[in-house]
Amino acid sequence: MAIPQFLVELRSFVGTRPLWLSGVAAVIVGDDGRVLLGQRADDRRWSLIGGILDPGEQPAEGLVREVFEEAAVVVVPEVLASVTVSPMLEYPNGDRSQYLELTFRCRVVSGEPRVNDDESLDIRWFEPDALPELEPRILNRLVQALECKGETAFVLDGSPQELVG
Repeated sequence: MAIPQFLVELRSFVGTRPLWLSGVAAVIVGDDGRVLLGQRADDRRWSLIGGILDPGEQPAEGLVREVFEEAAVVVVPEVLASVTVSPMLEYPNGDRSQYLELTFRCRVVSGEPRVNDDESLDIRWFEPDALPELEPRILNRLVQALECKGETAFVLDGSPQELVG
């Protein structure tokens, strides 16, 4: 998995201690209503396409960059569908991170989806009623983005499965 250079440098100072990072994810909806997902190379699970924002990077611009890097398509973010916080994640090397997750609903404006880097094993369109197995928190964000009418959802009661908005 590609680790941003700023994070490599930061890890040289803090080691594996927990870091608070900003992440973006795309719920990419095709003209036919299908959803574009990526199969992660690190754990082989299907997920939303996205990644870590660089310091000072605008979230929507970072999302467009991440989607192109991973899936070779240019997207236009249409709405910020949800703002959530991930659980504390621990990676195989012991690094720990927790993410502010900004989930955008997007549409493709150019390109043909394909694996475009070493972060994904597969990039594929899915019917919303025939999705592969997704982590519950990922599925919740995907559904929220598909149903979003323009109001950003967020957690209010502490339950990551209950988005308000």
